[in-house]
Amino acid sequence: MNEIKAIHAAASRGSWWAFVLVAAAIGLTGCDQADNRTAGEKVDAAVAKTERAAQDAKAKTEQMAGDAKAKVESSDAASRMSDAAKNAGTAVTAAAEDASITAAVNAGLAKDPDLSAVKIDVDTQGGKVTLSGPAPSPTAKSRAEQIAKDVKGVSSVDNKLEVKTM
Repeated sequence: MNEIKAIHAAASRGSWWAFVLVAAAIGLTGCDQADNRTAGEKVDAAVAKTERAAQDAKAKTEQMAGDAKAKVESSDAASRMSDAAKNAGTAVTAAAEDASITAAVNAGLAKDPDLSAVKIDVDTQGGKVTLSGPAPSPTAKSRAEQIAKDVKGVSSVDNKLEVKTM
């Protein structure tokens, strides 16, 4: 009856391994009728076997924890690499958009007979266009700014053109 109480106590504490080990120890001591050991010796042997099983379980648990940690660290590295790739992709996309805006503004300036696309420097960063260089008149300077504003993707224009006769 004490054996059943021990099994029940181990199971009710939620310690599944302890339950299995106690049940195995009791089974081993009760099943071997030809064993000439005393009850104390059988209990000692069962306790030793239980301790070995507990040590094995501990070693396996530590190994599994180490494996899990390695996977998490590997996952973190993969996540960081993925984020870096996304950031690089975003930067490349932004640079391509800025280059496209610069090309479109230069094309618009080249179409205007009073503006010199060769002499006007167009710089685009994050959709913001900066115009610098000479403009033949205040009207031409204003027209250059409007040409840049009309390009799709332009968020603002910093018109640093200087009115000079060409």
